[in-house]
Amino acid sequence: MKREIIQTQDGSTTIYLPDWNESYHSKHGAVQEAYHVFIKNGFSLFEGKSISILEIGFGTGLNAFITYLEAQKNTNQKIHYVGVEAYPIALEEALQMNYAQEIEAKESHVFQLLHQVDWEEENMIPPEFTLTKRQQYFQDINDSNAFDLIYFDAFGFRVQPELWSEAIFAAMFKALKANGVLVTYACRTSIKKAMISAGFSVEKLPGAPGKREMLRATKGV
Repeated sequence: MKREIIQTQDGSTTIYLPDWNESYHSKHGAVQEAYHVFIKNGFSLFEGKSISILEIGFGTGLNAFITYLEAQKNTNQKIHYVGVEAYPIALEEALQMNYAQEIEAKESHVFQLLHQVDWEEENMIPPEFTLTKRQQYFQDINDSNAFDLIYFDAFGFRVQPELWSEAIFAAMFKALKANGVLVTYACRTSIKKAMISAGFSVEKLPGAPGKREMLRATKGV
């Protein structure tokens, strides 16, 4: 499928799929969306705690990169990060992403390293961040009681509704530990119902720029 690199409204880049009229991140601002949805409303709930994170849709590596940066602000916070992606982007595409410059992060080499390390292996990204990239269909995820937090960043319901089904969220529920949290940019009624049917408690939260609401789902004890 054809992919184009475009600039979003906050100046950061994303990958656009013209055949689907779909992009990897919000056209209103890739970095803004990532920080709002996944850091502010997800990662920040675990400030200072060592946690395991599952990302559904590793994509450009933006969410992994900003999680690494946030973790460095908390002394000794260890992060075990698993990114699942069925169709990894090429290193050449990743290197055209301008996230380090837009965030004004000195660790641009870390962003590159996230894409260079081997798939299907646990990689240490110093000092306290481990990354495992799994090339896998989301439907094949079968982890159990393994993660504290899930970043659910699949392509939108309009183009891939099968990724937002009760069956998928049942797998996410199984993958989380008790009191685990799932956050996503989406807020469609059918998605909320699928989450609830899978066992989650669900709340609507203000969305990132350009989107009115988002969802956060919690697995009870």
